[in-house]
Amino acid sequence: MIERIAILGTGLLGTSVGLALRASGFHGSIVGWNRGAAGAQTALAAKAVDAIATDPLQAARESQVVVLALPIYAILDFMEKLSGVLGSGHLVTDVGSTKAQITAAAGRLFNSPEHAAFLPGHPMAGKERGGAALGDAALFRGAAWLFTDDASWQRSAASTALVKDWRQWVVAMGAKTLDLDPARHDELVGWVSHLPQFVSTALSALLQEEIGAAPELKDVGGRALREMTRLGSSPYSMWRDIALTNTEDIQAALLALEERLAHLRENLRTPELRAEFEQANRFRSE
Repeated sequence: MIERIAILGTGLLGTSVGLALRASGFHGSIVGWNRGAAGAQTALAAKAVDAIATDPLQAARESQVVVLALPIYAILDFMEKLSGVLGSGHLVTDVGSTKAQITAAAGRLFNSPEHAAFLPGHPMAGKERGGAALGDAALFRGAAWLFTDDASWQRSAASTALVKDWRQWVVAMGAKTLDLDPARHDELVGWVSHLPQFVSTALSALLQEEIGAAPELKDVGGRALREMTRLGSSPYSMWRDIALTNTEDIQAALLALEERLAHLRENLRTPELRAEFEQANRFRSE
């Protein structure tokens, strides 16, 4: 049974995990750590964590489950550090948005009888902005929480039990779990998560250059503009590591979109335009 959890990274997702655990009935201890003191204090004030750790490695050693709610390269860095200080009675999991590199590191550094378990995870939930102040206990309700576990990993009985318990808490937080191969995960999120972000970023940047100074823009731009540019307000700091660790899948999706846009541009006055709309309508109706 999980009684002690350390959340390393009390931004939006880390704080939301703490709040969701409490809302789901978790009565154990939750300690939080954040590189920025303000984020940790905000999480503490929101009661997402019970205490703030000064030493993340010590906090991890004193916990049964460690949640890495950090940018991807920071997750990889902490994986290296934690692998040397945790044992077979620990579970480390993460909420990173790409999984190929993290899953490979998990197989190399963890998941043997003498080492801690590592369960690569990715909740498909978030907001266009980050930060502990936006933490939400309901963030994961109805969302998919993806795992890229590997059946060939040989874990200790203690860490295997922690993996099972953590999966149950994810469900208790309102999420639906789904297991995927890490390469398939990165391919899928490249299409359904990363592509929409970069489309919104490109559109927002283009509009800023072309008509951003127009005084009538707020009156002319309606719901469609708001919805299409909402993700464009996401900061670069949230997406740098995603672009660097899923480059090929994002490039493939962007190239396919470029070709589709060219097809639209070339057929604005032909029957092909109707066919394109009909194909698009089928996506939401099926």
